[in-house]
Amino acid sequence: MKILIIGEDINFQESHAKFGGDHQYVLVAEHRDAEKFLTTYDLILDFIIDQEPHRFEIYADKSVTVFINTAKISLAELSFMLAGGMKAQIFGFNGMPTFLNRPVMEVSVRVSEDETALKLLCSTLKTEFLIVDDRVGMVTPRVICMIINEAYFTAQEGTATREDIDKAMKLGTNYPYGPFEWCQRIGVKHVYELLEAVYEDTRDERYKICPLLKKEYLKNSA
Repeated sequence: MKILIIGEDINFQESHAKFGGDHQYVLVAEHRDAEKFLTTYDLILDFIIDQEPHRFEIYADKSVTVFINTAKISLAELSFMLAGGMKAQIFGFNGMPTFLNRPVMEVSVRVSEDETALKLLCSTLKTEFLIVDDRVGMVTPRVICMIINEAYFTAQEGTATREDIDKAMKLGTNYPYGPFEWCQRIGVKHVYELLEAVYEDTRDERYKICPLLKKEYLKNSA
């Protein structure tokens, strides 16, 4: 397959590692760089739609197949912002850093009728998949980022050091990484922005961002 990746180098690396070397991959950094030749690709992986949601319209009049990173913004919200119909076949996927290259791909669909096409596509890509509800945060990013947020609260209160929290989580729960290690791998920017999006969507206090995490996000964004 010819696969177009809209995003960063880390997205290119994860996609190549996930789907293997039998495909042809091309990376572009912005939607405007991809818009003119979308139809020349068999599949598009859009990792940055949350940064430019208005660019969702580039798929409306094109017969293309697209995986949209819906960790921070749902398919329903993107479709609502679109005035007309949608010609492209669109699926949501968990495109947060470190989450794609896993045995099971976390995906969502706009309408249930798309599930058959999704099954065929994932068979071609040789990946298992799990359909989850079309909600901001999906499932795995929401859970892991909430754990990271709680770890920041624990560190902020001085209950334990970051190193001790990471060690305790790995030994006590058999997680591959501690919360702060995970945050570093995902990126504090992505963790903060996902929690912010989930809190806006749910108003659930569990996702209210720790001031220490916000401080680090602002420092890294300066």
